[in-house]
Amino acid sequence: MTHDSRAQTPPDVRRGVQDGRTVTFLRLGVGLIGILLPVALPFGNWLAAELLGRSTDGFWPGSMSASYYTGTRNVFVGALCALGVFLVCYRFDRRDDRWSTAAGFFAVGVALCPTSPEGASDLQRTIGVCHLVFASLLFVMLALFCLYSFRNPRSTQPARVGAAYLAAGVLILVALALSIAAGATGIGADWQIRPLYLCEWLATWSFGAAWLGAALELAAHRRADPDQAAVPRQPGGALAEPMQPEAQA
Repeated sequence: MTHDSRAQTPPDVRRGVQDGRTVTFLRLGVGLIGILLPVALPFGNWLAAELLGRSTDGFWPGSMSASYYTGTRNVFVGALCALGVFLVCYRFDRRDDRWSTAAGFFAVGVALCPTSPEGASDLQRTIGVCHLVFASLLFVMLALFCLYSFRNPRSTQPARVGAAYLAAGVLILVALALSIAAGATGIGADWQIRPLYLCEWLATWSFGAAWLGAALELAAHRRADPDQAAVPRQPGGALAEPMQPEAQA
């Protein structure tokens, strides 16, 4: 009797589960984009104006999305496309795979559908609506990771860590609601740093900090248990059933 070679392969590998190092890298990439992007956009506009000898007035865009019409357009679009790739490639369990894939497509949608400029045509306004929908859904999906995926109250995760993830998720949703209100009312339109940008900054830093924290948490787990091949699972995550060894006569 000869055994199928799959019997020699760990179930997690047969299911295509990413190793801890890959998951850590992807979490780190998402987190760094969230932390760096809100600062890179205005700083890039200011630096370009300084180097070209232009006026630095108005280097703060009205919103992060308004960077599409500034000198940091490529930074904004490139960062969102990179974010989308990281999220689509992220694999943890069945539920998180679906969430991250959806969030990745929303991130690319935000990048490819610019917000409406002043004096927009009907087509530009339609694309602008798509931009707002994609952006809102992206923030909601990233909030779900903080609220349900990274928090693990039934494990040895310290209570303060779970509370930090909970706070990050709540902040994302609150900042999203405030940004919608700020955009609809136009409040602070004459401020150098508009409330809309501040709300988006808060939401982006919140998910960036949460994903960085999740990366560091997983890295610490891997140092404590270097022999574990697959990443630790969250309770309640729907995993694929392990493939059973097969035998052939």
